[in-house]
Amino acid sequence: MRPGTLSSVGKSNEGVMRTGHDLEMVSVTKRYPDGALAVDAVSHLFRAGSYVCLLGPSGCGKSSTLRMIAGHESVTDGNILLANKDVSTLPPAKRGTAMMFQSYALFPHLTVLDNVAFSLKMRGIAKPERHRKAAEMLELVDMSDFGARLPAQLSGGQQQRVALARALITQPEVLLLDEPLSALDPFLRVRMRAELKKLQRELGISFIHVTHGQDEALALADEIVVMNRAKIEQAGSARDVFNAPRTEFVARFMGGHNVLRHDGGLVALRADAVGLGTDGKAATVTAVEYQGGHVALNARLSDDQELLALIPEAAFFASPKSPGEGVTLVWDQSNLHPLET
Repeated sequence: MRPGTLSSVGKSNEGVMRTGHDLEMVSVTKRYPDGALAVDAVSHLFRAGSYVCLLGPSGCGKSSTLRMIAGHESVTDGNILLANKDVSTLPPAKRGTAMMFQSYALFPHLTVLDNVAFSLKMRGIAKPERHRKAAEMLELVDMSDFGARLPAQLSGGQQQRVALARALITQPEVLLLDEPLSALDPFLRVRMRAELKKLQRELGISFIHVTHGQDEALALADEIVVMNRAKIEQAGSARDVFNAPRTEFVARFMGGHNVLRHDGGLVALRADAVGLGTDGKAATVTAVEYQGGHVALNARLSDDQELLALIPEAAFFASPKSPGEGVTLVWDQSNLHPLET
């Protein structure tokens, strides 16, 4: 995005930038007609102006949660509050939220400008006014030069920007994003997540972003909400969730941790806290994978527990190991983090 683009829109009379209000889910349940329970009595407060990532495996309930907030799925039980107002039964356009879909859902026969302006057309806003507002949104996402093109003439990243502009034109209090980066190649994904974070900070509104990518959530989120089996397993800052997983599921799903039996319970041990030494646990190397700045070494301890060690590249190649070799693994006991059982 071009420097200064966001500030010029923020100073307009439209008031795009604002602090917004808290969004709260109160014992929200979603049960489908076939009896499947997608979301089970979930309560959570999404703070105004925060970037929240709903993280979890497929089928955990995160997309159903997002769609209920948006109004695209009905709530079986419970309430959704925005600015202390119950919006659970309101249609999507009346909630103060906007949703950016995974597929982008751009109309192929409309120009970029008309795609962005479409929701204003549905509200009966005159063409000159809606085109003016759409042009502002295209400037916001650095797509001003593409207003006359059709979606098929755009790259994936450009289509994503258009979809983002279309969602923002309604000036939502909360922007909902359903795996918005999944269709992009890895390089563009990293670039676009930085731009999403910058945009959220400058607009000052809440973003709730569904993803199954741990790296994406860690890079973007002020708060990570980890879901599992229709419930929230853990919520907190990205650093807290990664460094202090509460359960075995969170430790394994976030990655970068070993889960070990220790003193009759379970503990998590970060893989980068495990090293090679001479006075530690005897193990047998089962796999070695070079990953650039470090080497991922998998080993089996004498009690058959599996352990992953991330060894700095220079340290590993000073004395390289191969599958089948014996090694001694070392770690500081203070790095063992107890897990709930």
